[in-house]
Amino acid sequence: MSKRVLVASPRSFCAGVVRAIDIVEHLLERRGPPVYVRHEIVHNVHVVRDLESRGAVFVESEEDVPEGALVVLSAHGVAPKVYEKCAERGLEIVDAVCPLVSKVHAEARRYAARGHKIALVGHAGHVEVEGTMGEAPDSIVLVETPEDARELELEDGQRLAYLTQTTLSLDDTAEVVDALRDRMPDLVGPPSADICYATQNRQDAVKRICEEATLVLVVGSETSSNANRLVEVARSSGSHAHLIDDETDLDPDWLAGHETVGLTAGASSPEVLVERVVDRLGELGYHEREDVEIAREDVFFRLPAELR
Repeated sequence: MSKRVLVASPRSFCAGVVRAIDIVEHLLERRGPPVYVRHEIVHNVHVVRDLESRGAVFVESEEDVPEGALVVLSAHGVAPKVYEKCAERGLEIVDAVCPLVSKVHAEARRYAARGHKIALVGHAGHVEVEGTMGEAPDSIVLVETPEDARELELEDGQRLAYLTQTTLSLDDTAEVVDALRDRMPDLVGPPSADICYATQNRQDAVKRICEEATLVLVVGSETSSNANRLVEVARSSGSHAHLIDDETDLDPDWLAGHETVGLTAGASSPEVLVERVVDRLGELGYHEREDVEIAREDVFFRLPAELR
C-alpha cells in the first residue's frame, strides 16, 4: 500500500489575513519603509519575518511609534483607547482589522447601549479579546468555560447577550453558549452569519481528513489560536496531531506506523509552507497526494479606501 498525504481544503490564508498583509505591502511599496505595525499583523512567524525584511517595524504599543508617523493596526482589532492614544500622538492610522472582527466590535457597542450584560466567549490574553472587551469594559465579562458561564453574576432583570472570539468555531463555543442559555433562556447573540467562515471551514476540513488520516500535521505558529485549535480538533477526532512552523519541524519519527497523513494550515499560514511540507513528506516516502475539499471560499475584503 502506497503512503499518501491528504491535504485539507480550505486551508491557509483567509480573506482577513490576505487583506491585512496586502495593506502592509501596499504601504511599503507606496510610502517606503519604515512602516510601523502595532502588534504582529497576523500570528505567523514567517509572515512577520518576511515583512520585517522589507521594512515593516512591529511594535507592541502605539507608544513605541514616533510621533506623527504612520501606524498600521493589526487584523485582530484594538480597543477604542488605542485610537485615542494614536490621535494624541498625531499618528496616521491605517486600520487592517478584519471586517468580521469589526462586526463583533459593533455588536458589543450595540448590546452595551441596550443595557445588556455581555458574555464574551474567548481566551484570556488573546489580542482580539482585549480589543473587543475594550469596546464596552463596564458591560463585558470574559467567559472561557461552561463553569464560568454558570458562575456569571447577573443583576435582577438584567438581560444577557453573548459574543465570540472569531478564531473559535460553532463547535468550540457550543458548550459555553449552552451553559449561558441554561442560565438565561432569553439569551441573545450574533446571527450565525457572523461566525468566521474560515475558522469553521478549516475545522470541518480537518474532521474530514481525520476519517482516513491517523496523523495530522498543522502548519502554523504557536501564537496562532486557530492553528492550535486545528491540532485539538484533529486529536479529538481520534488522530495524532502536531503543530509545525514549517517542514524543518517535521520529525520523521512521528510518521512511524502511519500510512495516511493529513495536512492543513491555519488561517495565518502561507500556502508555500504547505507545499514545502508536502515535498518533505515526499522525500520521506509519502508520494501519493490527494486534495480533500469540503468547501469553496470566495470571500474577498476590499482594502481601505485610502489604499485603493
